Amino acid sequence: MDPILERYHALEKKVAAYTPSLDTQRLFDAFTYADAAHHGQLRKSGEPYIIHPIAVAEIVADLELDVDSIIAALLHDCIEDTASTHEEIAKKFGPNVAELVEGVTKLTRVQYVTKEEEQMENLRKMLIAMSRDIRVILIKVCDRLHNMRTMEYQSPKKQREKSLETMEIYAPIAHRLGMQRIKWELEDLSLRYLDPVGYKEIEEQLAERSAAHEEFLAAVQHRIQQRLSQEGIHCTVYGRVKHIYSIYRKMFTQNKTLDEIFDLYAFRVIVDDIPECYNVLGCIHDMFKPVLGRFKDYIGTPKPNMYQSLHTTVIGREGIPFEVQIRTWEMHQTAEYGVAAHWKYKQGLADRKLGTEQEFEWVRKLLESQQDTDAEEFVSTMKVDLFSDEVFVFTPNGDVVNLPAGATPIDFAYNIHSAVGNSMVGARVNGRMVPYETVLKNGDIVEIQTSKSAKGPSRDWLKLCKSNEARNKIRQWFKKERREENIATGRAAFESELRHCKLSLAAVTAEEVLPHILHKVRCGSLDELYASIGYGGTTASKAVARVRDEMLRLGRLQAEKAAAAARPIEESVIVPGSSAAPPPGQSAKSDSGIIVEGLGNCLVKFAKCCTPVPGDPVVGFITRGYGVSVHRADCPNAAPERRKLEEADRWVKVSWADSKLPNYKTALELSSKDRDGLTLDVAMALSAAKVKVSALSARSMPDGHAVVNMVLEVRDKDELAGVINKLGGIQGVYHVARSSGK
Repeated sequence: MDPILERYHALEKKVAAYTPSLDTQRLFDAFTYADAAHHGQLRKSGEPYIIHPIAVAEIVADLELDVDSIIAALLHDCIEDTASTHEEIAKKFGPNVAELVEGVTKLTRVQYVTKEEEQMENLRKMLIAMSRDIRVILIKVCDRLHNMRTMEYQSPKKQREKSLETMEIYAPIAHRLGMQRIKWELEDLSLRYLDPVGYKEIEEQLAERSAAHEEFLAAVQHRIQQRLSQEGIHCTVYGRVKHIYSIYRKMFTQNKTLDEIFDLYAFRVIVDDIPECYNVLGCIHDMFKPVLGRFKDYIGTPKPNMYQSLHTTVIGREGIPFEVQIRTWEMHQTAEYGVAAHWKYKQGLADRKLGTEQEFEWVRKLLESQQDTDAEEFVSTMKVDLFSDEVFVFTPNGDVVNLPAGATPIDFAYNIHSAVGNSMVGARVNGRMVPYETVLKNGDIVEIQTSKSAKGPSRDWLKLCKSNEARNKIRQWFKKERREENIATGRAAFESELRHCKLSLAAVTAEEVLPHILHKVRCGSLDELYASIGYGGTTASKAVARVRDEMLRLGRLQAEKAAAAARPIEESVIVPGSSAAPPPGQSAKSDSGIIVEGLGNCLVKFAKCCTPVPGDPVVGFITRGYGVSVHRADCPNAAPERRKLEEADRWVKVSWADSKLPNYKTALELSSKDRDGLTLDVAMALSAAKVKVSALSARSMPDGHAVVNMVLEVRDKDELAGVINKLGGIQGVYHVARSSGK
């Protein structure tokens, strides 16, 4: 028999084994259609191309997906690599198959300007495909698995590129979809090409010790099986050595040799129901010594990818630690095949597509993050959201919330709802007030305090939060609520970066140039670009880098450089002694409440490092592109010994104007003995002083003391002194001082 036809019949037999009502003629028609479409095409190995679609279909069949998925796997390259069309496939095999084939094709058929843009768009399309029909991504992962299995025929450059992409994108997606077996194989195959020396070294050492490994696995397996049989527990037990990439990562992160890594072994115990899982756990802990802190109950708290098992690490008589995973058969199917196993339970629901259930809410949340994000940042933050380890925390009602490792109360608040995050004024973890930068740990109970009078998020939160979801919602708030401020901030940053790169705004905004620039930065107008920079959608440096690229393409960069050389050097948007200064004898006025010597009404900002208020002696520093920064005269950053000689002419005299602002922000730090009710007493004292509080956070110190930080709005130094006096009278408080406003 023809070897290709023989392989097809093996595929058909595999599908028929779990599909009693299989329409074998329809499946055979799909095979012959794909074979004819790819006729004459060869793979890099020299084999007929049809071998690849059959192999992908075999992997899909291993997942026991439905017949439409098998047919789509056979046809997955037809639209991309042959003359076949969506319409033709829909006519022959139905619209569902055509949609699956089209979905897989769309994941790869497009060209991009940069690698970041390509990765961003591919990730985005994968997420969209997942949200519509999860089978698209399952077929794509199977396609990548077979390509990695045959990567030896590619060039070394292609091997590294594809392996890196597999390690960064496809293996983590397989993990998130719960497909552990495929994830392990993708990681091992990628490592083979990313670090062939390290891979070969581990492979050879494992081969040398295989006899010892098998002896240990058999002995422990026999002991567990024997004990559970005595207890009347019907189960299946088996052990394995952990896969190569898992060992490699442990060697790399812990800087150890293979001899120094002891937990190489993992055992699985599969039982009939959940109560027996906990009975087995008791037996295992009775037989072996459990390692403290290494027990995890993923049955009571499943992972987002539906994974459930009990995990415990124990030490046997030989002193060798090993992991034991305990689960039911249904959990085992989900653990091995993830959403592919889940698909089988959903096949009867004809009116619902897999990918619409609550289990896939994380896909839709990730899709939200595609808005208003720079390509490079989208890729890096998406990897955090999609691929990082998770931390599980609880609401006060006991609901489980999963967040990326390293998440803070800000991430928790925005995970609940954007309105909760935007109105947050404080956070409690396990009943204690904590600062926003607190890293949450597994099992923490988190409570968010909100207020209708909250001013909204701070820009500093963008640096504190970990998840792309939270960062995106904060940007959305700034985009909607602070458009004018964003445009002003963004314009100042953009013009400053232009000057730094020796480009003029006039050259960029020339009538024949501006449309090309706006197309390059993907904005409809300059204000849109400024706003994007202002709220953090992109950065001034990235925007100007694209402007430079476009100027170079248009042949205008050299001319602009020559013009820049002839222009006087601009240090700032304002220069002491400029025509902006008021005429002699005229009283100076200032919208900011500050008068700068030699200047009229210019851009002024108050330094966050010292937060000056009226009555403080102050000094000004001319920044590059952001106006004058006003410091307290006693600020360490403004101390004479800290001032650079080459910047001497940028320090200017400033004074408080007669027409002051209604209030000024400043920051205080209070130190006290730690006690219950301290934060409440501080809040009551501030309320009695009738000052507006912008932020208030408290943290307990290991030495039994507490620190309370607050940002207030006061009229002047006298009002601030009164507030400090009130705070100093609180029980247990021994120090109140002004601090950084950051």
